[in-house]
Amino acid sequence: MIEEDLHHLISGCVKQDRKAQKMLYKAFYGFSMGICLRYTGNRDEAAEVMNQGFFKVFTRIDSFDREKPFKAWLGKIMVNTSIDFYRANLKMAYTDDLEKAEHVSDGILADRNLRYDDLLAMVQKLPNAYRTVFNLFAIEGYSHEEIADMLHINTGTSKSNLHKARQKLKQMIYDADEQSNNRNYNSGMDYNHIVAFNGMDIKTIFFNNGRG
Repeated sequence: MIEEDLHHLISGCVKQDRKAQKMLYKAFYGFSMGICLRYTGNRDEAAEVMNQGFFKVFTRIDSFDREKPFKAWLGKIMVNTSIDFYRANLKMAYTDDLEKAEHVSDGILADRNLRYDDLLAMVQKLPNAYRTVFNLFAIEGYSHEEIADMLHINTGTSKSNLHKARQKLKQMIYDADEQSNNRNYNSGMDYNHIVAFNGMDIKTIFFNNGRG
């Protein structure tokens, strides 16, 4: 969407024009749903969070600074709404504090055929506390201190949950890779290459699949 059209829609939304709101919703549906899916366990929950997020967008859009990127503003609202939903509806499965949690490189999260849908499905299988911290740290780029403040936990718990999330993701990826190896071995195919990707690659996979 070109800037002129976007600003026209925003102006309409400021005036509470329903047509403009509907068009803005449709234009950024994929982008917003992509964020909410990462923080929730299924599409129904993601849709609920996204709709709550758009309600906030339409009620606060007059405060949007048009000198700044709209997507960044929208994305922050969707992330914050996901966190609000998490606090209100889900019980934190806190782990024991690990003030010196072992650092595990995101580069270990690897599989050469890993696609967006594969990674998203794995992230959605994580326990709620692990999934939220993983998203905030590995995707959004928040520090453990910031995450602790946002989720009302301490930094040790944030580090612990990230560590556990990475371990679980690694195991799921290895299990999926082993299943692929077994299927391809039985078919007489060679499947031995595993290519690591880092945190930036994870962001690329997620953000490139958000539409809008």
